Amino acid sequence: MNAPVQSERAPPLQGAPLALLTIAIGFATFMEVLDITIVNVSVPHIAGSLGVSPQEGTWAISSYSLASAIMQPLSGWIGKRFGEVRAFCLSGILFVLMSMFCGVAQSMPMLVVGRLLQGAGSGPMVALSLSLLLNNYPDAKKGLALALWAMTVVVAPIFGPILGGWLTDNYSWPWIFFINAPVGILAVVITWTLLRNRESEIVKAPIDSVGLALLVIGVGCLQFMLDNGNDKDWFASPLILTLGLIALVCLVFLVAWELTDKHPVVDLHLFASRNFTIGVLALSLGYFAFFGINVVFPLWLQVDLNYTATWAGLAAAPVGILAFLMSPVIGKNIQRLELRSVVTFSFIVFGAMSLWFASFPSNASFWQFVLPRFLMGIAIPCFFIPLNQVILSGLKPEQLASASGLSNFFRTIAGSIATAVSVTTWQHRGDFHHALLAEHLNAASPATQSYIGHLQALGANGARAWSIVDGVVTRESLTMAVNDVFLLCAVLFFAMIPIVWIAKPPFGNQGAASVH
Repeated sequence: MNAPVQSERAPPLQGAPLALLTIAIGFATFMEVLDITIVNVSVPHIAGSLGVSPQEGTWAISSYSLASAIMQPLSGWIGKRFGEVRAFCLSGILFVLMSMFCGVAQSMPMLVVGRLLQGAGSGPMVALSLSLLLNNYPDAKKGLALALWAMTVVVAPIFGPILGGWLTDNYSWPWIFFINAPVGILAVVITWTLLRNRESEIVKAPIDSVGLALLVIGVGCLQFMLDNGNDKDWFASPLILTLGLIALVCLVFLVAWELTDKHPVVDLHLFASRNFTIGVLALSLGYFAFFGINVVFPLWLQVDLNYTATWAGLAAAPVGILAFLMSPVIGKNIQRLELRSVVTFSFIVFGAMSLWFASFPSNASFWQFVLPRFLMGIAIPCFFIPLNQVILSGLKPEQLASASGLSNFFRTIAGSIATAVSVTTWQHRGDFHHALLAEHLNAASPATQSYIGHLQALGANGARAWSIVDGVVTRESLTMAVNDVFLLCAVLFFAMIPIVWIAKPPFGNQGAASVH
């Protein structure tokens, strides 16, 4: 692809071309983020089809997130080096080709290679998609562009498990990859057609090979450690301990190197901006709590309450309804809003709904879960859209890709840490509550005698009766443990409120400060 480079920024798009660009980039972003979670429910099918254990099947998830996490901070450098339009389209083409490769994989190593390269293509797509939207939208509508982009990023992971489960159950697991082809091809063709003559300025700076190596090794080891730490008992495992130390050393040296290098591969100088730093911190910690809930909630439903993957997905899905409806409203009116107040409102709603979930017993019905999940959705656009506006406020157009890439990287890592922490906390608190409850179970206890007698009357005698009792104790202990996780997330949401107010207005009235 050879695109002429514009020396001056082209005027914004209007009318049908703008609508087409929004649809194309929106679907590309939705497709990329969807692939983070769409594979989750299909792991048992993939593992069975390829003749590996379910544990080995999870490599289909971790290989993608690992490559994507490495590439996201590189988005700014890639956009400057090759041009943002060209880089976005090439990333889309790589993503589509590797999606097809994954769909025809005949072995686990083949699938892992495909997912690694698919993740490498996906990494720059989200950051560059936001930059392309903001740089081609009229100033008055940039808030709407930011809202539409945020809506796809937030809603896609929620519907991933539902779509993945439906395709796997009704067709076969390769279709979770094949559906990317028409969407990706259409997005690339439309984007290239509309923007090929609106390429960003290309800066042919030397490659920062040391920074690149430190980034790849450090982030790679960190992501692998987070994906596999829980299964290997964390730092009791020599492998996890080694990976943690390597990640720590490489990332510390990366920061020092990038701050002094003339042509850094990751622009850490963005953190000199107070709003960027506070915005990324609030986004990462808020996403940590939000993602932790979204990981442990369907897991609890399936493991403890015997929900199927599809029904667990349906129980989680209502959170996307108000998020989908409210995102354009927030974006359209973002110029008139006090952004810190909007984010504060979102944290209050998130915290209140988390407290509500922390009160649910093990016999709660499906419909009891629907209302708090539905109401939680109103907080999502009030959280993501204003914080992305805060992050991008005061930045120049050529900094948008770097800023978006860095913020997306921290959001991705926050999600990975949230997965590890929430699942580990749930399991450990489950063991703790199981031990406490078991202390009250003995043959001399009147309550125990009464329950055992009731089971015996139903035909469960001896070991069978005690096995049922143990099952009840396990069910209740895991429910108490998941309530603990919800409670911790609520505390974190409320604790985030003062941090938001450190950000300093004005935050711009354009969705990003734009210099034309």
